[in-house]
Amino acid sequence: MDVARMSAPRRLSIPIENHWGAGQMSVLDFGDPNRPVDLVFSHANGFNAATYRSLLSPLSASLRIWAPDLRGHGASGLPVFARPKASWLDHRDDLLALLEAIDGPPVVLAGHSMGGTASLLAAAERPDRVSSLVLFDPVIWRRSAVFAFNLPFAHRLMAGIPIAKATRRRRAIFDSREQALAAYRGRGAFKGWPDMVLADYLSEGLVETPEGLSLSATPAWEAANYAAQAHNPWRAMRRYPGPIRILKAEHGALTFVPVSQKGLGDVTVEVVSGAGHLFPMTHADVARDALFEAAV
Repeated sequence: MDVARMSAPRRLSIPIENHWGAGQMSVLDFGDPNRPVDLVFSHANGFNAATYRSLLSPLSASLRIWAPDLRGHGASGLPVFARPKASWLDHRDDLLALLEAIDGPPVVLAGHSMGGTASLLAAAERPDRVSSLVLFDPVIWRRSAVFAFNLPFAHRLMAGIPIAKATRRRRAIFDSREQALAAYRGRGAFKGWPDMVLADYLSEGLVETPEGLSLSATPAWEAANYAAQAHNPWRAMRRYPGPIRILKAEHGALTFVPVSQKGLGDVTVEVVSGAGHLFPMTHADVARDALFEAAV
């Protein structure tokens, strides 16, 4: 495990082409390159694949893992668009294209928050390519809210929700990585993060520009994703026939699937004791065990 933890993942560039726009998706490739891909892990909104390096690296002793930078995040070169963003179907379709690039048997699809929801949406479209799902506090609103979000033009109103407005005001430029680390350490969403995880996030979360170090996921794009909720994860859960394991936060969960649920097929929901929405960063051992159990 120690050797695996120290081994840097390889950087792959996977061509993606769909009606959302063509480009290169950056993927971190953990584990033995001579074995088939076992698991694909997608990150939360505003983050990047490298943020989860300390979560995923120890698993690379036994598993091969692909961790993509979703559209508009990290080192991926997939274009973002100016028109109002209504849903996460772009991320779903990018994951579908990524699945097409993977040789071998069906894989475990996993993800955190937006990445978990996008994985669920993709699995519903291509269940033949997905052996199971492991989702860490995926964004699944109550059914009534999902119905409202899918009404015509609802996405235009969603641009004014508090989290989107606050995100658009985020500081986007830093003079150095040290300055960004000092600004984030122990504050807001980053409270309780180990310094190593925060440093991993900043390693790909900041890019050099003439103005300074800029967030690779711009505040405008992150806010657009928060406001874009016109997709239906409940329908996706009903359509996907394989096992779905959901780990939800005890505090501030964005998953509104109850622990005792009926009519959704092979879905299990567990609460991570003492954890908030970003528990893969603060309770990595729990998340890592769930990934390992699904993929071996």
